[in-house]
Amino acid sequence: MQSTRTRLDRFMSQQLGIKRQAIRPILAQGRILVDGSVAYDVQQSIHQFSHVVFDRQVIQNNKPRYVMMHKPRGVVSATKDLKHKTVADLLDKSERDKLHIAGRLDFNSSGLILLTNDGRWSRQLSSPVNKIVKRYRVELEKPLDERYIDAFSQGMYFDYEDITTQPAQLKIISSHLGEVSLTEGRYHQIKRMFGRFQNEVLQLHRLSIGNLALDPKLLPGESRELQQWEVASIFETEENGFK
Repeated sequence: MQSTRTRLDRFMSQQLGIKRQAIRPILAQGRILVDGSVAYDVQQSIHQFSHVVFDRQVIQNNKPRYVMMHKPRGVVSATKDLKHKTVADLLDKSERDKLHIAGRLDFNSSGLILLTNDGRWSRQLSSPVNKIVKRYRVELEKPLDERYIDAFSQGMYFDYEDITTQPAQLKIISSHLGEVSLTEGRYHQIKRMFGRFQNEVLQLHRLSIGNLALDPKLLPGESRELQQWEVASIFETEENGFK
């Protein structure tokens, strides 16, 4: 599958096993269709989801896939691992090599995780420019108070990476339960932020990414395809990143 854009002549040369110079006369004869239209330009851009037909035979017909999964605790956010069960292991065997993970969760964290074959879409999700908000439910060892809210909203300095986190939003649900919304995904970030108060995170569960919430009907380990409106809804967030 084509993971990046390439020129039409290069793509067809690879697919047909002929020299690129031989593609130009084929194009002039109108024998190649791209997305339903006759292609004439050797420099036309082809990406992984371009529908390409040569002499009425389909050369490429990849469809974008977007999958929501309820990740259980004790599962690695990876496609392969020698010691532990992975997110990919929870998929049907026929799907395991076709999808990659768009945004990871820690081994002992649970909740919404997304898989796709669309590299451009997954890069948009992780790009700091888009400021996609991820919302988490956090259960803690010790009680919460207003100090936490102020500290999270100001961002925290991590000396190991020499960075200050972006402001995060903390909502106290009960004495030991909170909801954290942030636009980053640094290494064990939420656990480290609560660690500043010597307060251990007992459970971490991702509720949503952007405007896409985990389907409450999905049991841990289950997954389903996203509908098209759900795929687009993720990016429909306010400018400041928080609702």
